[in-house]
Amino acid sequence: MRAYVVGVGMTKFEKPETRDWQYWDMAEEAGTAALADASLAYGQIQQAVVGYCFQPSTAGQRAVYGLGLTGIPVYNVNNNCATGSTALMMARQFVEGGGSDCVLALGFEKMTRGALGGGGADGGAADFKTSPVARHYGIMAAAHGFEMSPPTAQIFGNAAREHMARYGTTEAQLAAVGAKNHRHSVNNPYAQFQDPYTVEEILAAKTIHRPLTKLQCSPTSDGAAAAVVVSERFVERHGLGDRAVEIVAQAMTTDTGDSFASGTCIDAVGLPMSRDAARQVYEASGLSAADLDVIELHDCFSINELLTYEALGLCGEGESGKLVESGATTYGGRWVVNPSGGLISKGHPLGATGIAQTAELTWQLRGEAGNRQVKDARTGLAHNIGLGGAAVVTLLRR
Repeated sequence: MRAYVVGVGMTKFEKPETRDWQYWDMAEEAGTAALADASLAYGQIQQAVVGYCFQPSTAGQRAVYGLGLTGIPVYNVNNNCATGSTALMMARQFVEGGGSDCVLALGFEKMTRGALGGGGADGGAADFKTSPVARHYGIMAAAHGFEMSPPTAQIFGNAAREHMARYGTTEAQLAAVGAKNHRHSVNNPYAQFQDPYTVEEILAAKTIHRPLTKLQCSPTSDGAAAAVVVSERFVERHGLGDRAVEIVAQAMTTDTGDSFASGTCIDAVGLPMSRDAARQVYEASGLSAADLDVIELHDCFSINELLTYEALGLCGEGESGKLVESGATTYGGRWVVNPSGGLISKGHPLGATGIAQTAELTWQLRGEAGNRQVKDARTGLAHNIGLGGAAVVTLLRR
């Protein structure tokens, strides 16, 4: 059975503590918007999958109670930065499996200011012996030692150092990712930041972990996003064909031996997971990178956008720096990558990110993205990854 997204909604992503709201407030705002987009009532939702990382168990129930007390099953999901796309995947599976015709996928996060710690999404003390990412940081420590910079920026920054040493990637090419995404976010009213920056300004910004500067790193954010996923018969029964965007294929991968065998940060931060998830999606759909029009990918740091270009097959191994420098991944190029501004500029409330990517692609494929609209967009791909690890790739088509 086919699954379709028929309604999406999100809050503006905000710097933590900017708005006086609780996680259930933002969840209600995003969920209400998604239901309105689909012209549906909450009473028609048969199950809900709710993703978040920083709240206690059953916060998903508290998050949807503002939408209605209907007694439906509510599933709570925590999969680090891939939490939102994991919730979406579960909603799709419920629909494709025939168990439900109408499921809500909701993700939210209420965060605190400052860089995340290295112990996983909880951001707690860096006790890497008990951390779920201990093995990943062990790879980094063995190859590069351990510095005083924020651990997550450090492991990705070291991946950038490896890429530069191996392929000749330059600091200017890394900064070009940030410049592109900040430029894209100018036209996104939901983005946390909406200011453009030049490559020179990004290079001159505060260094977080060389070569990554502050303007190449995703910020902590508050926000929520929601998507209504329905069956083909539900689309037909409710006349939602003009709103429906098909989830053509979707895959989740977790770490294999390839994440650790090379002893590199490039692999430890998820390149093999992303590559394998993309391969599965292309095989299931019969499509390839050449068929894509618009892409929302997980640019938690500029280097991860470059690594993901290679994982998705937009270019060959080691060629991603030249690809972004050529303009191939912005308006007027072969693909438009992160028209929303991406995580770097739109923001990164962990539980909401993957669903917010789907919201952006849904608007793009419907032709509803306003000043950031990608011309004639028909096929979109979302990529969402979390250390620990999980990678989810979703292919959408109008």
